Amino acid sequence: MRYPIAITIISALLFVGNLGLADKDRPQLLTRTFDNNYIVKYLGMNFYAGYNAYQTHKESATRASASSSDMDGVLKFLKNNRSVANPEYFGKAAGKNVFIFHLESFQQFLINYKVNGKEVTPNINKFYADQNTLSFDNFYNQVGQGKTSDAETMLENSLFGLPSGSVMTSYGTSNTFQAMPAILNQLGYSTAAFHGDVGSFWNRDNTYKSWGYNYFFSEDYYKNKTNYSVGYGLKDKIFLKQSIKYIEKLPQPFYAKVITVTNHYPYELDKQNQHIEKTKTGDNTVDGYVQTAKYLDETFGQFVDYLKKSGLYDNSMIVVYGDHYGISNNHKKAISQLLNLDTVTSYDLAQFQKVPFMIHLNGLKGGINHTYGGEIDVMPTLLDLLGIENKDTIQLGNDLLSPSRNQTVAFRNGDFVSPGFSKIGSKVYNNKGEDVTEDLTKTQKEEVKKQTERTDEVLSLSDKIVTGDLLRFYTPENFKKVNRSYFSYKYRDGMKLLNDSQSKKTSVLQKNGGKSTQSMFVTDAPELK
Repeated sequence: MRYPIAITIISALLFVGNLGLADKDRPQLLTRTFDNNYIVKYLGMNFYAGYNAYQTHKESATRASASSSDMDGVLKFLKNNRSVANPEYFGKAAGKNVFIFHLESFQQFLINYKVNGKEVTPNINKFYADQNTLSFDNFYNQVGQGKTSDAETMLENSLFGLPSGSVMTSYGTSNTFQAMPAILNQLGYSTAAFHGDVGSFWNRDNTYKSWGYNYFFSEDYYKNKTNYSVGYGLKDKIFLKQSIKYIEKLPQPFYAKVITVTNHYPYELDKQNQHIEKTKTGDNTVDGYVQTAKYLDETFGQFVDYLKKSGLYDNSMIVVYGDHYGISNNHKKAISQLLNLDTVTSYDLAQFQKVPFMIHLNGLKGGINHTYGGEIDVMPTLLDLLGIENKDTIQLGNDLLSPSRNQTVAFRNGDFVSPGFSKIGSKVYNNKGEDVTEDLTKTQKEEVKKQTERTDEVLSLSDKIVTGDLLRFYTPENFKKVNRSYFSYKYRDGMKLLNDSQSKKTSVLQKNGGKSTQSMFVTDAPELK
């Protein structure tokens, strides 16, 4: 009897040890579940089989208990809360290509930030201030544990991430979606995503099929060498350089999402690519952040130069955004030094969740827009700019350019910020950052209560839509449910589709008389010299 007990104890200790090592290398492996392959790698196939069976049973039970009547509350909320498009902007980008440029872990405070008098992000700063760029300075990341996957889910579905885990990993394969790539694809756009890491990360290789992406150019499409990668994939400059041969072949108009990775925790970069000094907060996690941000900025500048040379700059709506915070609230002392504050309050930390959001289009009247919004609002904003009627789609966000929009920005934990009041934990702050919890008038208390109730409702509705797979019960007019079997991201299949599409004669390559534009992307990446 002693031996089985001993074996059980040893097995348990080994599992705990493996879980500890896994958490050190891949934090929150089980709660975030960014890639099932890592669970197998660190915890073994037997554990994964049991874990997967449990998760599948739990998700299937919730789905089975849902019914079409559960959509009633969603439709009622949208009827009462959907804002109308701004006629000044509706259709301004009709027929244009769309680039979504994903600035990994990039926060708003980096805009115009300097280290020892040197700009960290001069190229992004220039783009931010361009006369044809609409830049939003009160735009917040709204991610939860799913982080990047939550940002993608909000941007392209106008649905929130989950209280724990990730929509993409848990539901991306099985659920029905009405994502922006699918909507545009059904209107004649080519849709493509670019990412220099394995396709299975965040379950992208399955989720993107559900979202209607024609192409997904992941690790298999890129040449890699030992010094080409850092952290979570190809270094950005090398990744973008190699992406041009695919971008130039996309039939126009197209929707292309470019996901960078170098500016990712733990913000490590080889010396030959470090072009600015570290900050000196004394926090090792924080101080390298500006170096990888600088590298990302240089990559962005080189990409914009390519767009201008190739003609894509004038024929595209270029959307640039930061997906989530780079420096977590655990680093309060370092944050206070970066922001030149003696101490940071909960309100300061909420404001620290701002990320850049920019929309550039030739002929667009640019400037700094002060409206409060977040990632949940991107999809309706872009569809309105593209002139696409979407009054009956299920989107929980609202057009950032609408004059009638509600400016309460919900965070995944139930907190919110707004132009008037912000609720962080149990405290209420005014827009000066002052704690006014005990000083609110009766009218103000009622206002905060309504904002709290709205925040709770929109998060709850989003969770019900996702966990109950409610969109299977509702199809908007002129939209066809996505058939995942139409898409394959295997290299051979992807290249055949891309090469066959050249017969349409609409790609940049074909418009350029069959002459490649790859040489137009000029990079200083030392690895390529």
